[in-house]
Amino acid sequence: MSFEIHVSGRVKEVVEATLPTLVDSLIASGITAGDADLWGPDAADEAARRLGWVDAVTVSRPLVPEIEALRADLVERGLTRIVLAGMGGSSLAPEVIAATAGVPLVVLDATAPGQVLAAIDGDSESGGLAETVLVVSSKSGSTVETDSARRAFEAAWRDLGIDPAERIVVVTDPGSPLEASAREAGYRVFTADPTVGGRYSALTAFGLVPSGLAGVDLTELLDEAEATLLEVAIDDPRNPALVLAAAIAGSTAEIPRRDKLGLVSDGTHIVGLPDWIEQLIAESTGKQGTGILPVVLLPVSPEVDQTPADLQILRLVDDAVHFRILEQYPDEILISGSLGAQFVVWEYATAIAGRILGIDPFDQPDVESAKTATRGLLEARPEVGSPAFVDGDVEVRVSDDALAASGTLAGVLDALWARLGPDGYVAIQAYVDRVAVPQLQGLRELVAADSGRPTTFGWGPRFLHSTGQYHKGGPAQGVFLQILGSGEVDLEIPGRPFTFGQLISAQAAGDASVLVAHDRPVVTLTLTDPQTDVLALFEAAQ
Repeated sequence: MSFEIHVSGRVKEVVEATLPTLVDSLIASGITAGDADLWGPDAADEAARRLGWVDAVTVSRPLVPEIEALRADLVERGLTRIVLAGMGGSSLAPEVIAATAGVPLVVLDATAPGQVLAAIDGDSESGGLAETVLVVSSKSGSTVETDSARRAFEAAWRDLGIDPAERIVVVTDPGSPLEASAREAGYRVFTADPTVGGRYSALTAFGLVPSGLAGVDLTELLDEAEATLLEVAIDDPRNPALVLAAAIAGSTAEIPRRDKLGLVSDGTHIVGLPDWIEQLIAESTGKQGTGILPVVLLPVSPEVDQTPADLQILRLVDDAVHFRILEQYPDEILISGSLGAQFVVWEYATAIAGRILGIDPFDQPDVESAKTATRGLLEARPEVGSPAFVDGDVEVRVSDDALAASGTLAGVLDALWARLGPDGYVAIQAYVDRVAVPQLQGLRELVAADSGRPTTFGWGPRFLHSTGQYHKGGPAQGVFLQILGSGEVDLEIPGRPFTFGQLISAQAAGDASVLVAHDRPVVTLTLTDPQTDVLALFEAAQ
């Protein structure tokens, strides 16, 4: 089998109780047949326009020789460095595909000025701007992050006397504004199936074009996926997608559903898959006050050592070891399989989980709110209010004065943790240059230990296209820690009245305002010198 799943203990009880209903409802074969009524009348219209991913393998096969031919042409011209400008599903799937295959792909899903400059400049190892091709990946082209990146690259190439039309490849929906403008500019254009939503697009042009241009064997990936299609299409209790959906979303009268899913991976055989799963699950299920919160963990994370009652651990393991550790970790979900198989099973399982939860897994009703708030701030450009207090070089702003009563960095964090209920979680949102300060992600482990609750970490604005939907639409359980940088580096966005620095600040402020409007507590820390101040932050979180 190309994908295997094993459950034990309480999870096995839930799965055995849930499977008969799933099998009898014919949901697996219904999804395969494109039945849009499976999620109820309110979701039928959206589902009717979002089930194209079921046929992605077949539809994508003809793209492979086109992508391979273009890659050969680019390599012949000495263009060997591939940069991807995309957000959400447009970036997360290619990032996993390339990393797992061990091929270099620069993913630019950020608006931090330093990170954008690093993507433009390149380095001595991977090559510089003269050796670079930019893949602009967006369903509509209106995504502000992707549009801004394209403008910056175009200007940089023109400064070198290079025609951007020779270096830009566009992936978009047919008939989109981006397709029209890209063809007019002379860019190479690949169109994807418009009936596939972004987070389900791993095996469409959005996942394949940047990966293939970077050097991934796409035929092997599609073969892996195809080998799993029959397994997930049948209404049978051995269907791995049905088992996975029951395991993460099912419950019984005696065993309540655990609404948080801890994703643990050794990170060796498949690199970065939990980040892709995080977006798929959070954005698909986090709405109408319910959902499943994915929490990306290390094997040594505090939540693994002492697992909260509302957190279900799922381990992604290699075939060679999963039988050995099965009995070692009772009450856990263990899965193994090739990357192509993982994509297929998780997409089916997430759609089925939506049926179990009674929500539409294909819409994202709360994602636009942060975008709207950001646009408003960019247009009005209000003055930034004074911080509640400053501790060392860290400015502290809070959603309500009570959080700032201590006047210290450690105290404000303790006050934020005090707002956590027994089913709460902490969301760390880092609007900083992750290339320059990658160590900041280590804060997650410290906060999880200090708060005693499941903790997520997201690089901003990347997470706005992922867990951002869950933060507003899911259960009102979260407390939010924003981290911003106020470095001296900034970068103009050609043709726009704002810079990258102003854009990322507006994105953070806009999201904070929407969270506060949803009665979520928010603490915002601005690091004057991120490289240095991160140490003070680590000390305060211990």
